Amino acid sequence: MDRGEYYPLFETKMGRGRVVYRLFAISLFVAICLIWLHRFNHIITTNHTQQEEEDDGGIWVWLGLLAAELWFGFYWILTQAFRWNQLVFRHPFKNRLSQRYEHMLPEVDIFVCTADPEIEPPMMVINTVLSVMAYDYPTEKLSVYLSDDGGSEITFYALLEASNFAKSWIPFCKRFKIEPRSPAAYFNTIIDSADTNLGHELVAIKKLYNEMKRRIEDATKLKRVPKEALLKHGGFSQWDSYTSKRDHDTILQIILHSKDPNNSKDVHGFILPTLVYLSREKRPQYHHNFKAGAMNSLLRVSSIISNGKVILNVDCDMYSNNSESIRDVLCFFMDEKKGHQIGFVQSPQTFENVTKNDIYANTLIAINEVEFHGADGCGGPMYIGTGCFHKRESLCGMKFSGEYKHKWKSENDLFTEGNLQELEEKSKGLASCSYEENTQWGKEMGLKYGCPVEDVITGLSMQINGWKSAYYNPPRKAFLGIAPTSLLEVLIQHKRWSEGDFQILLSKYSPAWHAFGKIPLGLQMGYCSYCLWAANCLATLYYSIIPSFYLIKGISLFPKMSSCWFIPFAYVIIGETIYSLLEFLYCGGTFKGWWNELRIWLYKRTSSYLYALSDTILKLFGFSDSAFTITAKVSQEEISKRHEKEIMEFGTSSPLFTILATLALFNLFCFLNVLKDAILRDGGFGAYEKLGLQVILCGFLVLINLPLYQGLFLRTDSGKLPSSVALKSSTLALALFLSYIFV
Repeated sequence: MDRGEYYPLFETKMGRGRVVYRLFAISLFVAICLIWLHRFNHIITTNHTQQEEEDDGGIWVWLGLLAAELWFGFYWILTQAFRWNQLVFRHPFKNRLSQRYEHMLPEVDIFVCTADPEIEPPMMVINTVLSVMAYDYPTEKLSVYLSDDGGSEITFYALLEASNFAKSWIPFCKRFKIEPRSPAAYFNTIIDSADTNLGHELVAIKKLYNEMKRRIEDATKLKRVPKEALLKHGGFSQWDSYTSKRDHDTILQIILHSKDPNNSKDVHGFILPTLVYLSREKRPQYHHNFKAGAMNSLLRVSSIISNGKVILNVDCDMYSNNSESIRDVLCFFMDEKKGHQIGFVQSPQTFENVTKNDIYANTLIAINEVEFHGADGCGGPMYIGTGCFHKRESLCGMKFSGEYKHKWKSENDLFTEGNLQELEEKSKGLASCSYEENTQWGKEMGLKYGCPVEDVITGLSMQINGWKSAYYNPPRKAFLGIAPTSLLEVLIQHKRWSEGDFQILLSKYSPAWHAFGKIPLGLQMGYCSYCLWAANCLATLYYSIIPSFYLIKGISLFPKMSSCWFIPFAYVIIGETIYSLLEFLYCGGTFKGWWNELRIWLYKRTSSYLYALSDTILKLFGFSDSAFTITAKVSQEEISKRHEKEIMEFGTSSPLFTILATLALFNLFCFLNVLKDAILRDGGFGAYEKLGLQVILCGFLVLINLPLYQGLFLRTDSGKLPSSVALKSSTLALALFLSYIFV
């Protein structure tokens, strides 16, 4: 390379097909406008006599349809923000990074968060910890922090065991350059190797892992730490004053550190990454602010132990799947021209246990493969709470200015005097309940408080402060996690996300007004589209009930198929369906996977989003408080087997299931009534020409609900819907159906 010439550390490529898509989007918008015009024109020009109201359903029904279609159109416009501009794809040049900065690579702090040892098993947690300790990065510049909001002795014991296993595991990973570096994931995917040395080493390392796993799982099952471990390690004495996971002192232990070289070297004598366990102080009279509070405690504690300039945070079930990820991301941060303004780099949230056709639509394929790439062209994607690399300054509330230049050279500003015990005692005060009183933590510094999705609101605040974000989605994913394996878990997860996003819209940090003029308009629209997830429930519910309701009496709410007004309806339905299918297939999905995603799209909008909307409204009037819900990371063997076979898991009673089953059965009754009349009535199906769209809509709702009907009436396994749900939903659906028949 010529010394005077600038060679970027990453390149940015633009997606193709923007012109074609824009033409399609414009044509679709014209059709949507024609639908609005049809509704509005019918309401204005029709004289609604009593007889006419009986024939067309009445003005209030049409006003409801107009409102629903206005909402669908408005929301569709918001969703175009990330598709209208070109998609951005980034590619790092790690060789250039090594040539320029290998001697001054920055320290990196990695935060792993766990909260409940029963929902998040210690073995899963330490596999994530071991995977990030084994990054292809100088170990003396790597520090790993485990935040345990459950304050569990078992988790601490598991981390101690992992620290010993790491002395053999990390050199094994680096010697043979294995991927992935989570032991459990590696042993599950390994195939026989022709390398004799690897074969011998593999047997030995697997034996060590299995012995460690047995000890941890025995302690987990017995719910107590072995007596010899309690006597051997003084860190367990910190549990002497432990009352409960909601009432205890700060528990902090620096397990591996360069200040203790005798204990912190691997089997070949090389230093290991710093490893710290933290369970922050909790008291009943203090609000602990869930994960945001844990992250802010980690920010403060790490600032005097390692003070890494780059911070990676991952959930405890998201193990590292790519050992080169840190170097990839540093190419974005350390680029001399474009890197200064990048405040965080987000990786997609991907899962290892997703089936071929992704029965629960956990991959969020449109968001990960299309929308976030589009967001990258508008100023950057949102922060989603895991798999995200931050500059410490941006996360701590610093505002970006044009004069800012990041100094990557290390500064000796750590607590260097004294021993590890003194460093631990000094750090504990930073994780106390009272530390944040009368400070800007949770407001202008660190992660924001007061919202179930603290990650989104924090990322938005960073972008309002002038920082940009980047989206990095390589072929080999940076992280892999565990997706929910039952429908109820999926619905509860989306209820929490949509409720938190809707609260952001109504808060002082709302992208609709607080971000106006501070971030690009396209990015602002994109944020609003996510924040309005919950509000989609009303229009979707209206369309799921009213057209079928009036189909019973043969009252048309849409243009008949021979009318010219039928064309825009048909164009929007067919055009959007074909586009979404092609987009899904282009992103690597299957036809059945697309159909499954449509089903989950409907289920979320008619159940999760409804509860999210109602809970948010109740909270506004002081009747409800937000609660943080942890999604289970383990499932029973039977559930796992059904998941692998792509059989939908219900298995329990829930109001969410009652809503879904009632809607499904009501539409089934309506559709069967149509079939009965078509067979018995003169003219057969031809008599339904004016009701074509309503019949198609009702038929679609019946077809997409087939797994629900199976769960209600046909299945006998433990994953079926309980009889109580079948009874309640059947009664409600039948009452709704008969109420119109006999009125």
